[in-house]
Amino acid sequence: MAAAGSGPGGARPDPDALLRAAAQEGRGRLKIFLGAAPGVGKTYEMLSEGAVRRRDGVDVVIGVVETHGRAETEALTRGHEAVPRRAVPYEGRTLHEMDLDAILARAPRLALVDELAHSNAPGSRHPKRYGDVEELLAAGIDVYTTVNIQHVESLNDVVASFTRVRVRETVPDSVLEMAEIEVVDIPPDELIERFKAGKVYLPAEATRALGHFFSKSNLSALRELALRRAAQAVDARMLDDVRALGLGGTWAGSERIVVAISELPGCDALVRAAKRVADGLRGPWTAVFVETPRAAHFTDAQHARVAATMTLATQLGGAVATVPAENVVAGIQSVLLDLRATQLVLGKSNRSRWFELRHGSVVDRLVRDTPDVTVHVLPMPAQVADRSGARSTGRRAGQRDTAAGYAVTTTMVAGVTALASALFQILDLGNVALLYLLPVMAAASLFGLRTGLYAGIASSLAYNFFFLPPTGTLTISNPENVVSVIVLLGIAVATGQLTSRVRAQADLATASARTNATLAGFLRQIAAVNDPDTAAQMICDDVRRLLDVQVVLLDRASGAELSILAASDPAYRLDAMDGAAASWAFDTGSPAGKGSGTLAASEWLFQPLKAGDRVVAVLGVASDRTGSPVRADQLPLLSSLIDQAALVLERLRLQGEMRDLEMVRTRDRLRAALLSSVSHDLRTPLTAVIAAAAELHHGATPELIGTIEMEAQRLNRFVANLLDMARVEAGALKLNIEATDLSDAVTGAAHDARRALEGHAVRLDVPPDLPLVRADPQLLHHCLLNLLDNAGRYGEPGSTVVIEGRNRFGELRLAVLDLGPGLPPGREGEVFETFRRLEGSDRAVGGTGLGLAIVKAFADAMGMSVEATNRSDANGAAFTLVFPPKLIVRDLVTEHA
Repeated sequence: MAAAGSGPGGARPDPDALLRAAAQEGRGRLKIFLGAAPGVGKTYEMLSEGAVRRRDGVDVVIGVVETHGRAETEALTRGHEAVPRRAVPYEGRTLHEMDLDAILARAPRLALVDELAHSNAPGSRHPKRYGDVEELLAAGIDVYTTVNIQHVESLNDVVASFTRVRVRETVPDSVLEMAEIEVVDIPPDELIERFKAGKVYLPAEATRALGHFFSKSNLSALRELALRRAAQAVDARMLDDVRALGLGGTWAGSERIVVAISELPGCDALVRAAKRVADGLRGPWTAVFVETPRAAHFTDAQHARVAATMTLATQLGGAVATVPAENVVAGIQSVLLDLRATQLVLGKSNRSRWFELRHGSVVDRLVRDTPDVTVHVLPMPAQVADRSGARSTGRRAGQRDTAAGYAVTTTMVAGVTALASALFQILDLGNVALLYLLPVMAAASLFGLRTGLYAGIASSLAYNFFFLPPTGTLTISNPENVVSVIVLLGIAVATGQLTSRVRAQADLATASARTNATLAGFLRQIAAVNDPDTAAQMICDDVRRLLDVQVVLLDRASGAELSILAASDPAYRLDAMDGAAASWAFDTGSPAGKGSGTLAASEWLFQPLKAGDRVVAVLGVASDRTGSPVRADQLPLLSSLIDQAALVLERLRLQGEMRDLEMVRTRDRLRAALLSSVSHDLRTPLTAVIAAAAELHHGATPELIGTIEMEAQRLNRFVANLLDMARVEAGALKLNIEATDLSDAVTGAAHDARRALEGHAVRLDVPPDLPLVRADPQLLHHCLLNLLDNAGRYGEPGSTVVIEGRNRFGELRLAVLDLGPGLPPGREGEVFETFRRLEGSDRAVGGTGLGLAIVKAFADAMGMSVEATNRSDANGAAFTLVFPPKLIVRDLVTEHA
């Protein structure tokens, strides 16, 4: 294993980093000009660099730039091509937004997009401008943009804490993480002078701003945040590039601290020391526990000690990790290499000289083998030093030594002695010694070091007693034979140590594979669930099965109190202390309850399930064991299960919100369409009726009476359509199915629709020999009336409307054909949606958008289908009612019977 600080040959490219680099192929590059406050010159700098790129031959356009009336900024825009903004009507006024589609169609090499955190006008494709930028990047267009530090999502609370102003428009940190960042910085005093000179705001506004948000202390703090956030972004990108290239070394662009903890008392002092180091160096820090084979033999107290230390690290703001490794040194070195750590904090226990001679010193090996890492060594207090580690080491070596092992070993030695005695006449002493290697190696491999040593001693004694002269005694006359005895013992020791090491590695690999398989199975099961209640119950059941604990999952829906969403046992009830601990975990996003540092009197340990910065639920675990309900060696598995469960619950929550949002949008669209339709389709006939009624004062004429009748019928038909649609949506349709003659149905509908078809010729092409169909005559009549009304409304004046009936391939088709522009290709099915009038077609004007929706609803209710297509023989649309074979009457006698 390569240690931190090894050369390039000791490391390999990180697959995750390579995947992230591959994902950027074909995408545009994002550069963010980051400032501490308005007026530092972000837009000016962006335009200046854009001008340099344009002079270098790069195709540059301005997507959107806000000059705020600054003359020097406006001067820089004059040399650039600017894509015109699109006008968006909103609440009686017109907003002008960046025209994303126009930029995509223009396809420049570089687009300049100001104010990344801007909220787009309602109805835009993306609610935020960074969504527009993401689409430009996905199209392969480079983007230069600007943002102030107070708009960064993760710093929102920090900025609000000292400015007393919470910024509503924020940008996710993930956007900054994929960008190159350039800090545009000027000293606070110089920026204040710009404010006073009116170069940022108008003088009156500038005076007010300087007294509140943009005071000198606030500007200094914002400047520090901007510089620090840029340094973090640069460091993260540098580490990603280093991992992708597989380069060794710490690459200490900034400080990264690791603290190694163990089961020994006093490790909490190491964590606090690491926190102080991290605060002083302003760097991230991680607490690491190396899980060696010895951890399998920890006592409950030792497990609880590790869990408490890791909980403390989390509470102090550090990251935690558990790393399986063959030994402590190898585990720490792997973490240092992976994190590219520059500082290591660890403790030195009060060990005896004899212990260090036998086992070596972890501190000395790390200092010697990690030259690029600064090592902080803290002495562990002598009064709390724990020898359990040394005793565990001894137990590990002999963990497989049992009475059965000694018995089997004795039998093997006796068997080899008998075999060697039988073959002694043809074997020399050297070959007999080789035979005794068999029980030594077998015992050491199968039963451990102590049994191997026993086999070596027993084999040496048997070899000496039965075969070395003088036989029958334990005296060795030939000094050369002493070598054979020593070799047997040496092989026993070497084989036992080697076997123990291989077995430990195999155990670690098996444990890692088991954990990965567990997580994969857990995620596979709950990822396929679309019901939140089912997913919650599966989470509880799986966590209980995997960790052997009692589990409860709590959520806060609309009320202020947490409620149990699911539990491994439905009979679980939480008392007041448990409820307080659960509420604390949900509100603060930190663990609470038994084994934690908060409300430890509770019988439950509550862990928050986080998705981003939001707590989606709280998972409570409890057990009968003392200390923490979850052992330290189970904490990584629990943490992974919690992360996966949080992602699944957040996905289900978002799916539910999207469904609710879609319902609201549909309801709002229907409401708006209904109001539009009612205002138009009621006002038009009412106007005609009122005008005709006014003319009646001068005497009634047949034309006036006809107008009143026609418009009243139009009103009646409109109200009937509204009532029919309400019946359909309420499921109140009552069918009266009977054998129906289509010729009669078509003739009757054409007669009743004569006013709607006025100005059109009507041609009935329905053969009289068509079979009867099973249908509701009244609903079928409504369908035909609406189809004919639609044809009369949208057909060209003076054109012919055709009603055509055909019996083909076992199904009967009744079509209404008009002559007009037709329907937009690929969108024919949309005409059957409620209140839908397609733009760019003959269905775009007039009508309520209800008639065809009613036709489809009635047809579905009767078991028919309806199709909308463009005519193949002429311009126009064709609407066809399709009667499947089951609705065609084959035997009229049987039908009436």
